[in-house]
Amino acid sequence: MKRTLGVCYYPEHWPEDQWHKDAEHMVATGLTWVRIGEFGWSRMEPAPGTLTWDWLDRAIEVLGSAGLKIVLGTPTATPPRWMIDKHPDMLAVDAEGRPRKFGSRRHYDFSHLGYRDECRRIARLMGERYGRNPHIAAWQIDNEYDCHDTALSYSDAARQGFQDWLAQKYQSTDALNRAWGNVFWSMDYDSFDQIDLPNLTVTEPNHPHQLAFRRYSSDQVVAFNKVQADELRKHTAMPLIHNYMGRITTFDHWKVGADLDIASWDSYPIGFLSDRLEGSADFKQAFLRQGHPDNQAFHHDLYRAVGKGRMWVMEQQPGPVNWAPYNPAPLPGMARLWAWEAFAHGAETVCYFRWRQAPFAQEQMHAGLLRPDSAPAPALAEARQVADEIEGLADVGTAHAQVALVFDYESAWAWDAQPQGADFEMFCLAFAAYRALRRAGLNIDILPPDADDLSAYKLVMAPGIMKLSDPLRQALASFKGIALLGPRTDTKTEELGIPTPLGPNLPGIDISISLTESMPPHDAIALQNSGQFVHWFEHLEGGAKVFAQTADGQPAIMGNENLRYLAGWPDDPTFDRIINNACDALGVKTTALPDGLRIRDTATHRFIFNYANHPQDWHGKSIAAAGVHWEEL
Repeated sequence: MKRTLGVCYYPEHWPEDQWHKDAEHMVATGLTWVRIGEFGWSRMEPAPGTLTWDWLDRAIEVLGSAGLKIVLGTPTATPPRWMIDKHPDMLAVDAEGRPRKFGSRRHYDFSHLGYRDECRRIARLMGERYGRNPHIAAWQIDNEYDCHDTALSYSDAARQGFQDWLAQKYQSTDALNRAWGNVFWSMDYDSFDQIDLPNLTVTEPNHPHQLAFRRYSSDQVVAFNKVQADELRKHTAMPLIHNYMGRITTFDHWKVGADLDIASWDSYPIGFLSDRLEGSADFKQAFLRQGHPDNQAFHHDLYRAVGKGRMWVMEQQPGPVNWAPYNPAPLPGMARLWAWEAFAHGAETVCYFRWRQAPFAQEQMHAGLLRPDSAPAPALAEARQVADEIEGLADVGTAHAQVALVFDYESAWAWDAQPQGADFEMFCLAFAAYRALRRAGLNIDILPPDADDLSAYKLVMAPGIMKLSDPLRQALASFKGIALLGPRTDTKTEELGIPTPLGPNLPGIDISISLTESMPPHDAIALQNSGQFVHWFEHLEGGAKVFAQTADGQPAIMGNENLRYLAGWPDDPTFDRIINNACDALGVKTTALPDGLRIRDTATHRFIFNYANHPQDWHGKSIAAAGVHWEEL
């Protein structure tokens, strides 16, 4: 499959006599795809039942006739003002009890069934009108679930929906009280309609109450997405897509992805480094104009798995964004590097956001491929360069990895509810393991928590998995490589209680956790022969083999030749050593990489990406700052 480029475009923002020129310019730039429509509901239906498709009909014809393939978005992330008048209780409510207002976007509550029906209706109408249009080659459902913290709502609709969800799950309040341990602090309930949402309590709400609400809220995102997917499938055979975001764990992407054909995500490397990722001041300065050297790769690998092998970048940062605390411009070359890195990780398409910078409204400071005056912005030439390079390079495909990382959204919710340490977060732990694998020059696959076959891998890591699923537990029991589990893996029941016998209950291995401690940033647990655990340490006991110890002689890694449990959160150098030792034992080749230099192997090529702001050497070849190099394998 040939890799392609695209762009996001808003015909409703521009004079109609400009559309044809824009379309021709897109094609001349080497773009194949254009996404439209995802914020256009007020133009499609300016009043209830008054449908004005004519402008969209003409836009589709202009863009399609120019040779562009169209991704048509359902506009449900931006319900028009009349929708609020019709459903005044559809607005989400934050954890402090404040309703979210009209005047931006994503102003709806996933639990509101009336709004969900409105979304089903507009999806049906769009499917009926455009489902067989030859220019529509894919559909995007909604836009960026949970952007602006909108997956969790504490509204009346959410409370009523949650009560019904609990009644179906537990069947009786006696069963719920037992499962949640409500005898503690006299928290028992006599009926499901007594159960409120877990916010505004005097101190922390009961942990299983919080976890149940997170499960419920995720299910609402899944259901919201599914009603539109089901409706569109009645009218089109084209692939259905959603554009996920970076570092969002509030809903289960694996379950949303089960109802879609392609997983895409919106890649804003510089914005994410400033706004969403940890790092020292020196680190963030070093990568200020390039982004974190591992964040984009992590999400490419994650969403390739969520998409069952099919992944796009639906929005790629081309220049400064408008929404981060600070918004520097990318180094020259980064718009090219980011695209090629996505392709090397299996992306079919990379779409830049956006075609022309808007001169108005909230995103007017967000750069595009063109300036507001239609002059080329810096990234336009880089997009053209990538398009030319695609023509000269056969499909590079992607390559199977020898190592895998298990990632679980439900565990993220569990540790949000019960962090036990102020800086313990599931994403950070999983990302720390992923970064260590990347620093070793390895390809990585990311697996769901119910993975039932690990036979394709030599090394599997599963940090922070609250409770091993039965399929994963069975796969681990027969695994012939090395599985490195923990810390905080299989340490809780489904209801976030402490199991008996004490976890982790690994198949055929005598290990249990007798005590758990979290450490502040200024403290650490020293290991023998150098290294340390930070943030988290579990005291292990049992008869299993000890592979590593702390400086005072406590087990640091225990298990057998195939299954091993890591008792703490290694700092970066310690993670590097642990992974290199495991790979050496398995005969997996590693490559020590300098800061900012990363590699990715495909079936035919090795790609080298230099995220550093200075040239770096790769086997005698100088890779420029923000440079990309590839060589045949």
